[in-house]
This record gives sequence, C-alpha cells and structure tokens, in this order.
Amino acid sequence: MKLHTVVASRLPAGLLAVPPVFVFALVALGAFPSAQAENLPVDLTQFRIARVEYDSVGGWGRAYYEYEGRVWARWETDYPQAEQNFGRRLGELTRITTAAKPVQRRLTADDLGDFPILFMSDVGYLDFSNEEVDGLRDYLANGGFLWADDFWGEAEWAAFEVFMRQVLPDRRWQEIDVSHPIFKTVFEIETMPQIPASTFAWRSNGETTTEPRSMHRQPSGSLETPMMRGYFDDDNRLMVIGTHNTDIADGWEREAYGQWYFERFSTLSYRLGVNVMTYVLTH
Repeated sequence: MKLHTVVASRLPAGLLAVPPVFVFALVALGAFPSAQAENLPVDLTQFRIARVEYDSVGGWGRAYYEYEGRVWARWETDYPQAEQNFGRRLGELTRITTAAKPVQRRLTADDLGDFPILFMSDVGYLDFSNEEVDGLRDYLANGGFLWADDFWGEAEWAAFEVFMRQVLPDRRWQEIDVSHPIFKTVFEIETMPQIPASTFAWRSNGETTTEPRSMHRQPSGSLETPMMRGYFDDDNRLMVIGTHNTDIADGWEREAYGQWYFERFSTLSYRLGVNVMTYVLTH
C-alpha cells in the first residue's frame, strides 16, 4: 500500500497576521446551505479526510443511540456535516484544495492509502478485528495519520488505548501540550479547547464546557480537562492524535446552529483543525 501524496500549497502570508476571530468574521457568520454529500467521483488531486467506519460494543445506547429523530452508529457521530463544513473552511482559510464530498472507509479498505488523514469519532465503545488492526498498522507505517475525537473520561480512553496497543504494541501515548508546533502552525493556540456538543453548550449557556458524566461510558473518572495525546514513530513523526474530553468535530458540524455557538466554540474548533491539517501535510 502506498500513501497518496497531497501537497499543501503555501498559506497566504496575511492569514497569520490577521486576528483569528476577524478571519472567521470575514467568512460569514450565516448558515451554510443544508449540507448534502455531493455525488462526485473521488479526485485524488483534492484533499479529503476519510471517516473511519467501525463497529462498537454494547448494543442500544452504547453502540447505537437516537438523536434528532434518527439512529446513529457511534462511528457516524457528526458525519458527514462536520467534514463538509470543515472542508469548506479549510479551503477558505488556506490554499489547500479540498474535496466537496466526504467519504467513509473501513480500516480494511484497499484504497485506504489514498487518504493522507483518517478521522474517527466517538470511539468510547470501539470494537475491532485483527484485520482492522493490521490495516491501520500498515497505513500508519506508510505515512498515514489518524485523528480520533470526541471521547470522554477514563473508560472511553481505555477502549481506544486497548485498540492502539494492538496496532502499535511498542508505542505508548504521550501528552501533547500547547508548546508543540501543532498548536503554532497557523494559529497561535494557547489553550487546548474543550468543545461540548451543542446541546450541552446551550443548556448551560456556556457556563460549563464539560459534558454530563451520565452521557459517557463508566467509570468515567474526570471529564474536566481537555487534552491532546499522540503516538510517535522512531523518527518522532506524529502518527496518531486523540483529542480527549472534547468534541472538536461538533464545533464544525454545528457552526450554523446559532451565532453564539459559532463564535464561542466553532471558531476554536476550526483553529485547531486548520493547525492539525497543515502540520500533518507539511511534516
């Protein structure tokens, strides 16, 4: 398997000098049109994140849940609107040519290497096969990158760590603090953002950004501190990140759910997302 190379163009020089909030004000506070996946052929000259489709354990309320009048599998959380909105913003804020249509892939897919970045969401009940472990290990060894997001508390992190111990048995995660270049690549990010799902943000009027303990796998432990953790190879290349105790993709998905949520949370989500993508594509 060979990883398809997508080269990011040089970022506009002025982007670094403009205050981030003003940048986002320039690209319209209004809602995007209703997000619908466009039926376009996959174009490997365009940057595209592949959402990982996976199985979860636990049945109703764990592997599956109901929200906004439909049933979601865990892997589907925030999909596809998060990727659609983020792709548009990434194209507006950088010179990276982004694809219009989000895609999903199993870790056993033959064309997994065509995607420089994989994204997993809500991995707290993750289940996996030996074939999926091998597929991700090969993908990472060939230069790929995985971002896991939106899992809270100790039990949900443990589920992901069990998986990663199978994929990278000789590696252990390291905490990535805000001194790392990934927080400085485009925007200067001084604090790891905690993004709650929009429902919880509205309920508390933004007074708390921690999601309710009852909504997550037990024993949950502490949900208060957002963090980024990563796995590195022998050359100190960052292969995997987990954004824990935070829901970065909900900030992308829900940007049109009111100006307050956009300004309070979506701007932070986009800043981190732009930094991560730019860092990965240039390292």
